[in-house]
This record gives sequence, C-alpha cells and structure tokens, in this order.
Amino acid sequence: MTEDWSELATRESDGLVVSLLWSKSADRLKVAVVDTRRGEQFELGAAGTEALAVFHHPFAYAASANDACDKAWREPLNPQQQVGKEHACRP
Repeated sequence: MTEDWSELATRESDGLVVSLLWSKSADRLKVAVVDTRRGEQFELGAAGTEALAVFHHPFAYAASANDACDKAWREPLNPQQQVGKEHACRP
C-alpha cells in the first residue's frame, strides 16, 4: 500500500521545519522535523488526540518516546556515512 502524505500544517524557525502530515490511505498522522542547517531529520508517529501537541513540541515527544532517537538527533552526523539519513521515532 502506498501512503499518500498530505501536509496539514507547517512551521519554520531558525532553520527548523516542522510539518504535520496525514496519510489518508494508512489513516495515520506523523510529524516530520528537518534541520536545514545540519541536514538532519526525524519523524514521530502522532495519535490524533496528541497530533498538535507533537507538532508544537516534537523534541519533547522524541525524548520521551525514544531516548535513542533523541541521542541520534544530538550526535553529529558523519557526512560520508549518513547523508540524508532519517531518524524514525514512534511513540
């Protein structure tokens, strides 16, 4: 099944782009965070009741949902090995 993500909301500040996305085919929500300055990104699954909270506070949810994701976000990337690498976090 192909997931067709639609952007419901987006915000950008200081090189961080945070998007709230919905897949009609999968009936799922997620929040995508992209740091355009560092070339890093991660995603968080979001329950419908918490989607806006995750959208407004993605780092808090990433840290509480999965310490490994939070650690990966803070560690510098090796550009030769991890160009375009995504960190997927699921609550």
